[in-house]
Amino acid sequence: MKILAFSDLHLARKAAAVLVAESRAADLVIGAGDFCSMRQGLDEAMELLSGITAPIIAVPGNAESAEELRAAALPNMTVLHGERADSGGLRFFGLGNAVPETPFGGWSCDIGEAEATRLLAPCDRADVLVLHSPPKGVADSTSAGMSVGSQAIHDAISRLQPRLALCGHIHDSWGQSGMIGATKVVNLGPTPNWFEVTP
Repeated sequence: MKILAFSDLHLARKAAAVLVAESRAADLVIGAGDFCSMRQGLDEAMELLSGITAPIIAVPGNAESAEELRAAALPNMTVLHGERADSGGLRFFGLGNAVPETPFGGWSCDIGEAEATRLLAPCDRADVLVLHSPPKGVADSTSAGMSVGSQAIHDAISRLQPRLALCGHIHDSWGQSGMIGATKVVNLGPTPNWFEVTP
């Protein structure tokens, strides 16, 4: 399965146009949250991505809630937040929002580590974890060098050992990757990221 994955679009028109064009070669598209900005423009973001005809698996970022993303979702989009979906013989499990809480204020859709642990607990197997927040210690560094990822997500990756864990959220770490055991973790960013995963 050829997977095109991205995160943190934040209403960027040029980036969306590139993703739509690239998606013609994809069997599946993954959107790892933050389609809009500060809870504004989600319908516009979906319009920017409406040229994607492949199935889309998405998680909410901290710029949109799960409920908001489900309401605005494209017809070919499956929204996951503490849930699984199967596609092309692969199992996907998704967790959105910012983990742990951010200092951004009331607009940000954040959850604490305990809630993240609760939402990840039902997952007993996954080929690909779709996350908005990165795991603690991997692709989670700010420009000041602070590690701001989630321990709950790190623990889930260690437990499940999926083939891929795809995330975003920390803009300073876009394009960075690392390993947790046998799992490759990639902080995506809004550019096309390609993965080949066989069932």
